[in-house]
Amino acid sequence: MSEHAHTTEGHEHGEHAGMNKAKIWKVAGILSLITAIEFMIALWAIPGGHMSQHVGNYVYIALTLVKAFYIVAYFMHLKFEKLGLQLALTVSFIFIIYFIVLMLIEGGFLNLHMMSH
Repeated sequence: MSEHAHTTEGHEHGEHAGMNKAKIWKVAGILSLITAIEFMIALWAIPGGHMSQHVGNYVYIALTLVKAFYIVAYFMHLKFEKLGLQLALTVSFIFIIYFIVLMLIEGGFLNLHMMSH
């Protein structure tokens, strides 16, 4: 019988080579920094009158989307996938968000229209 030597030589995941402990800590630090900024907005800037609620909501949503990108890209390893899969998931996500926004706008319009009649 022949022996099969199982080695990892030649089977490294080159596309995952960029995800080491230092990169994980860097991404975790970025996520922590964004979270700290969000807490400052929610607990200091808006209540203290340094930022209006309207502007604060938009900044908070933008920061949350940046955090979602980092989580999906690095911790769910989407950044290391092929471009086709990245584009398919990104385009699908954009359409879902677009349709949710359209439904909210349409629902708001219908609510106003039904209240006036």
